[in-house]
Amino acid sequence: MLLTGADIICECLIEQGVDTVFGYPGGAALNTYDALYKYSDKITHILTAHEQGASHAADGYARTTGKTGVVMTTSGPGATNIVTGLATANIDSIPMVAITGNVTTDQLGRDSFQEVNIVEVVKPITKASFLVEKVDDLASVLREAFRLAQDGRKGSVLVDVPKDVTAHKTEFTPVKPEQTKVFSIKNPESIEAVKELIKNANRPMIYAGGGIISAEASDELVKFAELIDAPVCCSLMGLGCIASSHPLCMGNIGMHGGYETGMATDECDLIIAAGARFSDRVAGDREKFGQQAKIVQIEIDEKEINKNVKVDEYILGDVKEALAALADGIDKLSHPQWLETIAKWKESIKTVPAEKDGFPSPQKILETLNTIKKDTDIVATDVGQHQMWVAQYDAVETPRTLVTSGGMGTMGFGMGAAIGSQMAFPDRKVILVTGDGSFHMNINELVTLKSYNLPVVVLVMNNAVLGMVRQWQKLFYNNHFSQTDPHRATDFTEVAKGYGIKGLKITKTSDIEDVLSKAYQMNEPVVVDCAISPDENVLPMIPPGKTVNDIVTEMD
Repeated sequence: MLLTGADIICECLIEQGVDTVFGYPGGAALNTYDALYKYSDKITHILTAHEQGASHAADGYARTTGKTGVVMTTSGPGATNIVTGLATANIDSIPMVAITGNVTTDQLGRDSFQEVNIVEVVKPITKASFLVEKVDDLASVLREAFRLAQDGRKGSVLVDVPKDVTAHKTEFTPVKPEQTKVFSIKNPESIEAVKELIKNANRPMIYAGGGIISAEASDELVKFAELIDAPVCCSLMGLGCIASSHPLCMGNIGMHGGYETGMATDECDLIIAAGARFSDRVAGDREKFGQQAKIVQIEIDEKEINKNVKVDEYILGDVKEALAALADGIDKLSHPQWLETIAKWKESIKTVPAEKDGFPSPQKILETLNTIKKDTDIVATDVGQHQMWVAQYDAVETPRTLVTSGGMGTMGFGMGAAIGSQMAFPDRKVILVTGDGSFHMNINELVTLKSYNLPVVVLVMNNAVLGMVRQWQKLFYNNHFSQTDPHRATDFTEVAKGYGIKGLKITKTSDIEDVLSKAYQMNEPVVVDCAISPDENVLPMIPPGKTVNDIVTEMD
């Protein structure tokens, strides 16, 4: 087939199984958008209010489906507006391909109108970035981009296509996409060594990260944990890899994890880190993290081995295959005293949701939401106190049902992510839990919810301050509340009304159940303004660079 570059982009998308893209048109991308018009029966394009929202939507689509998310923009500011989205996806190992337009090849390097060397801009924050200067190369580069996005440790890839390349024609031959490569274990001799550590351990624990979900290894993880009778704590990205109701699930680990996860890390004799990278939010003091224990790391990315925490053994390869190999030949183990000790730690320090200053408790709001939503419903978050409350209180029973920015901690991520999640699963309920600070960063995307009638429930934890930063100012900056009380007078329900969206309010505890139930049952977008105290804190908290011995359990 003799096709234009723009048509080749569409054909390659279809070839890769892409049926939904998110983006925003512009001059350098007009040929591609003209092709999208012709291919509209096969490719749905979601127009967001801002390119950053489109990038986060592609990310949310990828997180909930496991497929590669696609964002498309024009050149210049259209391309630079997705930089944060590319970085957010890449650090969390989310497969995403960005296709940007650029000025014609003869105008490159001349500071032409809306020209940016986006390939160089994004190199440090993507797996790869490509400039396609010949239409003959376009199909092969796009195929390579999709392959790389899903290959090994997944991530974001950018393909920049000058306008004349999308206009030129060349022969196009359809090719079946490459099957995802199964990574064999590169050091199989380590399997037996790790098995011996497991058999000799009396107090094992599993530290599960987002790699479990990325590798579709949740079933293998649960079977392995049950086999060796080891409690499982999850990084923020790993939540959902084991049901929160499972008796071996300890919940979130790290700065805002439970006291029991911190104590288990300090008292265990074996840590098996599976698909996790020992980030500073988990290993605050990297020298002391699990120093009394043998540490095993299961990891697909060789660069992560011993990068943050020195380990005693490691398995380099796919975590799904590694867990299955470890389970093979191990007899059922039992550690009742260890699990009983952890249960006592869990009971020793418990936060009881209660009204503060006459405001409803955010914890109570989330606990009530658990009784209303289904296990397959999707909860997206922005970043801040509300995100940590979700990590602590949301019942995450199923993989890929918590969508949140981990490594980048991107405020403004949530609305786009909720849009992408709802497009991926139109028959599921999507709930966005956000804070008033984050919501001000993406409130423009309410227009996208309304335009496509996406029935997302937006819960705004509204304390009228920048809560997490303010909490740090209380603890570490002598209550110097510099720029964290912005004195904004935004009425979110009225703003929602301006977009044609219904708004509800929770102002007292007695409102919670009725308002949440009403919002959940609505088959249209709705914003729920939840008034909470500006002095609500996320507790417990291990200060940065510290251990569980320095845990903060109250701040009043």
